[in-house]
Amino acid sequence: IEAPKPKSPMSAAIFLHEVGHHVLGIGAYKPRCLEEHHAWMYALEQMRVWNIEITERVRTRVQRSMKYAVGKAKRRGIQKIPHALLGYVQS
Repeated sequence: IEAPKPKSPMSAAIFLHEVGHHVLGIGAYKPRCLEEHHAWMYALEQMRVWNIEITERVRTRVQRSMKYAVGKAKRRGIQKIPHALLGYVQS
């Protein structure tokens, strides 16, 4: 896992997101943008479990990351955006 050592809510979120990919199983969710969503949801849930503050900065990072992932999928020609990701679609 390549991730920062958790020292702040942001670095903890990124670390837990990367751990989430392995816990959930890399490639277990298709398309890739859905895997990113589940990895972020895992990270946020673990932050709640461990009482790590989910700051506005962390929320913004998740939103930007997901908008990028969905946008990338669209640029690559995805035919159908999963329902859970429709909130990240940009015009």
